[in-house]
Amino acid sequence: MQAVRIHEHGGPEVLRVEEVPRPKPGPGQVLVRVIAASVNHLDLWVRRGMPGFPVPFPRILGCDGTGEVVELGEGVDGLAAGTLVLLEPGFTTKPSAEVEQGMDHLAADYGIRGEHGDGFDAEYVAIDAHYCRPLPDGLDPVRTAATPLVFVTAWGALVERAKVREGETVLILGGASGVGSAGIQVARDLGARVIATAGSPDKRDLARDLGAEFVVDHRDPDWAKQVQSHLERRGCDVVFEHVGPATWRGSMSCLARNGRLVTCGGTTGPKVEILLPHLFIKNLSVLGSTMGPRKAFGPILERLASGAYRPVIDRVLPLREAALAHTLLEERQALGKIVLVPGDQTTA
Repeated sequence: MQAVRIHEHGGPEVLRVEEVPRPKPGPGQVLVRVIAASVNHLDLWVRRGMPGFPVPFPRILGCDGTGEVVELGEGVDGLAAGTLVLLEPGFTTKPSAEVEQGMDHLAADYGIRGEHGDGFDAEYVAIDAHYCRPLPDGLDPVRTAATPLVFVTAWGALVERAKVREGETVLILGGASGVGSAGIQVARDLGARVIATAGSPDKRDLARDLGAEFVVDHRDPDWAKQVQSHLERRGCDVVFEHVGPATWRGSMSCLARNGRLVTCGGTTGPKVEILLPHLFIKNLSVLGSTMGPRKAFGPILERLASGAYRPVIDRVLPLREAALAHTLLEERQALGKIVLVPGDQTTA
């Protein structure tokens, strides 16, 4: 079978589409024919290399996707050959209290496909059966491949950590990005009033189309003042951050008293500054959030099937064009997610 692998860190040119042995399902596993896998910023970070995080080579990239079950390993029940499934991005290796509670993303041994083990940028994968979620009738597997990582991350940040309530005002940074577009939809579904930022006119149009009532250009030095003016100086109850240093100061300044900032990443760098008087005088909370709980996939799929959530896809490319997909995402030329499909089908 074909798979996208890296043998060293570097730019998109280190991505190799190679022939590798097709995996065989072990006990409790299923063999899945991959239908589609989406590209995330996490793929870029693994490809480039992250300080203090050694990656065994070669590594197959791809942290989420969809597929069709084609073979069952010993002891598997509840799934049948031909079932279309969502492939969960996260996994654990041993029992724990967090796993029993459906909060496996907090377990000490939690890992993500394509980062802590081989991922889904391949024609077939062998995976533990309980990490396969049957797709509700009517969901397109190519489009659904764009949802697992970003929607579970947005759910983890806004539902589990920030605990957004109906009627609150939520600011979503990078509202046209994968996690930002998911964040707008999750916040709106919770009954929140949504403000967003985006870096180009077409991205701002997308954020408005997804449900943001007011959208500003976060490249404008005065973007935070524009948000405050729109809210008549009241500020936001929740800010969903994943950009980092480039927007941090503005994000903090947009918070209302008792506001909560929740962050799940830093695409512009790892270090930010916090002014302590600003933090304690306004009684602010700064929350970290990584991924989200497995128990969220059920309601996420239900909302996708009902139309309450919708994937945002820029384009679909053949698996062999993974380097182009990385380049487009790295250069911020994608309006939504990029999805890779084995073979030559490029419609969504």
